[in-house]
Formats: sequence, C-alpha cells, structure tokens
Amino acid sequence: MSSEVKGGRRAQLEHTGLRHGWTTGACATAATTAAYTALLTGEYPDPVTITLPKGQTPSFALAAEELGDGSAMAGVVKDAGDDPDVTHGALIRATVRRLPAGAGVVFRAGPGVGTITRPGLPLPVGEPAVNPVPRRMMCEHVAEVAARHGGTGDVEITVSVDHGEEIARSTWNPRLGILGGLSILGTTGIVVPYSCSAWIDSIRRGVDVARAAGRTHVAGCTGSTSEKTVVAEYGLPEDALLDMGDLAGAVLKYIRRHPVDRLTICGGFAKLSKLAAGHLDLHSARSQVDKGFLAELARQGGADEALRAEVAEANTGLAALQLCMAAGVPLGDLVARTARDEALAVLRGAPVTVDVICIDRAGTVVGRSSVA
Repeated sequence: MSSEVKGGRRAQLEHTGLRHGWTTGACATAATTAAYTALLTGEYPDPVTITLPKGQTPSFALAAEELGDGSAMAGVVKDAGDDPDVTHGALIRATVRRLPAGAGVVFRAGPGVGTITRPGLPLPVGEPAVNPVPRRMMCEHVAEVAARHGGTGDVEITVSVDHGEEIARSTWNPRLGILGGLSILGTTGIVVPYSCSAWIDSIRRGVDVARAAGRTHVAGCTGSTSEKTVVAEYGLPEDALLDMGDLAGAVLKYIRRHPVDRLTICGGFAKLSKLAAGHLDLHSARSQVDKGFLAELARQGGADEALRAEVAEANTGLAALQLCMAAGVPLGDLVARTARDEALAVLRGAPVTVDVICIDRAGTVVGRSSVA
C-alpha cells in the first residue's frame, strides 16, 4: 500500500513528521532488563533491546550502571521525542535484587517514584506508582532474561527517577494522591506527540483516507486500548481508525465538513466524561474531570443524596464510576450518552450518526450509548 493511501495510527504519525519517544514504562523496562542481565552475567548489555506490547524492538543506551553484591542498577534517560513531556530527559533507574525462589517479582518505589495513597487508581493503596502495563512488561523481560541466563526470575525491582519528586509537582499526581514522585506509565511503550497543529492535520488526513477508501463507519479513539475495543466490537479496518488522542474537537469539526455515515467515539471513561461536560480538548492540562458534573449525572441515574455526595468527593473519575457501579447506577452509560449528545451538537446536523463507548484502563466496556 502506498503512503498516499495509508491510514491508522502509524500513518498519522508518519504524516506529522514528528519524532515519537518512549514512555517511562519502556525506559524502566529497559533499565530492568539491563540490570537483571548484569546481575546474572556480570556484564551490562549496552545498548539494551526490549520488546514493546505491539512487537517493536527499540534499543536504549545506558546512562548509569552499578553492579553490587546481590543487586544491580541500570539507568536510562527518557527521550519523549517531539512531545512536550515534563519527564523528557529524566534519568529512570531500576535496581534489581535477588529474592528467594518462589517469591516472584516484587515492585518497590525508589526516590522520585510515587506511592498510591488514595483509592480510585488502577493500583491498590500502598503500591508503588508503576502502572499495570509497565509491570507486565518488566515481568515478561525478567522471565526472558532468567530463561536465557539461568536465573529464577524471583527479584525485587526498585524503580526510581532522579529529581522525580520535583518533576511530579508539575503533574496531577499530588492531587490524585500519588505522593513522593512520578508514575511509571505507558500502554504501548511509545510516546505519540499529539499536542500540536501537526496532529490535527494528521487527523484530517485520516478522515480523508477513510473516505477515499469508501469507509462509511470510522472511529475516533483516544489511544491503543480503545482502538482494540472498536476493532473487537465492529471489526473496523486500520484505515477506519482515527487516532484522535485528546483532540476530540478536531475529529468532530472535520467530520462536520466531510461527513461519513457513522462515527464511533471510544475512550477512557474519565476522558469521555470531559467530552460529556462540553470539553473538546481532553488533555489534562486543558480540561479536568468534573466530579460535580458526574454527581449530577449519577443523580439522574437514580443515585441518592449520599451516593451523589460520595461521587462529588471521589478522588478520580474511575473512583466515581466504581461507586456507582457498586450501587447499580449506570454512570458509564450516562456519560456515554451525554458525550454522544455533545458530539452531535458539534456536528450541527451533519448527516452523521454517532455512538460512544467508554472503557476502563483494561479495555473493559463500562458504558455505551445507542446510535443517534
């Protein structure tokens, strides 16, 4: 297929001409892999190569090494590419220590990595803020290194970020109850630079490619997990997938002028609650989850005053959703329906039907609207 007719996430990034980067999770995985290899062999692989969730195999140069008795540390400098990421240039370290056979993999928060102190996040209170996908990546690479070099795979991994506590003050971590530093994040390992006009241009090109290919149903997705969801739900081909990131308004305004028969919007519950509240830019720097708005939706869904008050004071959008799910209040569906209505308002009568799907971090559908 020629570059003129490519669609989907990869084609959008190629069209922008922007350089992608690596997530903190990918950097921590590379550091862990190098450290555990050195612990078992006495030698650091430099550069160290890892495998990302979608099969890419990037290599990372090591910026720090320290081999001790029963432990090894390696450090990787994060390169965020052309994305204006506050963690760009941060030194991410992983210290790996042997544990007794059968102990498994244990994660610790070192200096500059936060600890979860409030419910409503994808990890329990008290856990280091190393998110589920980076944990899985590190565990998989530990197992691979163990198999290759005769280890047991039973290790303690302490992840730290130089100056991470200071950097975290520029993030929402303190307000979310993630204290002491940054979170180790990433679902694909790749940082895609959304925050610029070039990404809006790439969204427009994606719509053009889909229309030229005769697609009558396209999906605006906030990330790779939501892409997987709409493919599983509708079997959409790659060139019908629009990687809108946080730029919901860019998708809606362009499709208003260049209609397709049907648009599905799919994304995380918290992000789409912002669309439901009338925000067209879903980036955390420019819009926030409005718990008061969610409380009012919960009331409309049958929540009593006690539950409404709990939702209004919830730590995160996910926590609010969990409270309502436990009480049988369909907050996910209410957010999806309201987000669909907001999308239709932006479309201003264009001949496009819309449905919205809300998912959680694992990709489970937690709310959906009908098609209207």
